Parts: sequence; structure tokens; C-alpha cells
Amino acid sequence: MDAIKGLLFDIGGVLYVGDTPIESAPQTIDALKERYPMRFLTNTTRTIPETIYKNLRQMGFAIAPESLFTALDATKSYVKEREGTVYTVLTNEAERYFDELCSDSPDFVVVGDAHTNFTYARLNTAFRVLQNGAKLVAAAKNRYFKDDDGALSMDAGGFIAALEFAAGVEATLIGKPSRDFFTLAASSMGLKPDEVLMVGDDIESDIKGAQDAGMKAVLVKTGKYREGDLERGITPDGVLESVAQLPEWLEASV
Repeated sequence: MDAIKGLLFDIGGVLYVGDTPIESAPQTIDALKERYPMRFLTNTTRTIPETIYKNLRQMGFAIAPESLFTALDATKSYVKEREGTVYTVLTNEAERYFDELCSDSPDFVVVGDAHTNFTYARLNTAFRVLQNGAKLVAAAKNRYFKDDDGALSMDAGGFIAALEFAAGVEATLIGKPSRDFFTLAASSMGLKPDEVLMVGDDIESDIKGAQDAGMKAVLVKTGKYREGDLERGITPDGVLESVAQLPEWLEASV
């Protein structure tokens, strides 16, 4: 295996579940950051980047703010670069993050995990805005996530697929598994994709997404992992019980 020079981590399900860190995860990150540059990627769109960072710090993860890569922040940058305006289907907190870009005649419909804001009224308004020519932007398009009660819950993907079907459009995906999302994270460390390892719990979004971007990828058996994941035709470069095993795996891979 070629030398690994940098690390990317999914957050929810890899570093923590709910409000509880994965056992030894903070200590593992502390040990690895002495040897590798790292970035923390998340498709979480219910909360804004500042809240995600604050929560990580409270759970004991000593990371730098600039190491956090969120789908919500990347989506906002995408719209601003195009001098666009938006109609959003997001949580109340996330919608406030886009206040400055809202318009009565939006250029984009931005959809993420809106939680209880996924109502017929909101989705139908989004459909009508798309019918008027706006483009659909998916901050993230995950199928599901592991919820606080330990069971899987629907993520934004099904609702985005419904809008695509109804409006006859295809969403532009910003977060994982977008190739650009991964390569931007790698380039921010001054590295090429083949020099980077992704650590994730989602066989499609994390593992296949990273591998399609030219990276190596390790699957952890925490978070949304299910035994059937390894029978879906996607082969991780490694499978670990948790992120705590990563230092040992890296040593063995040198």
C-alpha cells in the first residue's frame, strides 16, 4: 500500500454516536494528529458548523476549527460563488445560516436533513420553485443515519429523490459522496487523493465515495454500519471494530 500522508474522518458514527464519544476516540485523534494532518468531514446538515465544532470540543476532541469540513458550509459557498439566492428545506437553525441568501425568486432550492421541517407544504413549495426554473442543490443525500436511540432514521436522500422525481430534475450534490468534496479536503492539506485515507461508517457515502475520488478508505463497525454492508459489492481497504484500532492498522500498513 502506498504511503498514507493524511487522514479524513467522518464524524457522526465514527467519532461519536448521539452525544457520546466512541470509546477512546478523542485519545486516538490526539495521538494521530502528531503524525498526520487531518480533516473532519460531515454531511450533518441539521446544525451549523459552529454548533458541530462546539459539540466536538465538549466531547473532548481537541481539533482546530479549520479542520472541519461540513456539507452545509460547502453548500453556502457553492451558492455564494454563483451569486445565487435560495429557498431552503432545512431545520430552523440551518435555515438561519442561509438568511442572507434567501429571496422571493430564488435561483436554488437547497435541501438537507430538515428533520421535522420535512412537511408536505415545504416540499411542495420547493417543487413549485423548481418548476419556476430554480436548480436543486442537495447539501447531502444520505439514505439514513444512526439516531440517538440506536436505531436507523431516514436522512435527506429520500426527500431529495422525491423532489427529483416530481420536478423532473437532478440535484447537484455538494457533500459526500461528491468527488469534489473529498478532493477539496485533501488539497486543503496539500495532498493528492492517493496520499489520503478516509475513515467512515457509511459504505456508500464514505467508503465508495472516497475510493471513487482516488483515496483509500477504512470502514468502522460503529455508527450506521450493518453486517450486510460488506455484501454490497464495495470493498474497503480495511475494516475495523472502531476508530480506536486505526493507529494499529496504520502501523501494520506501512
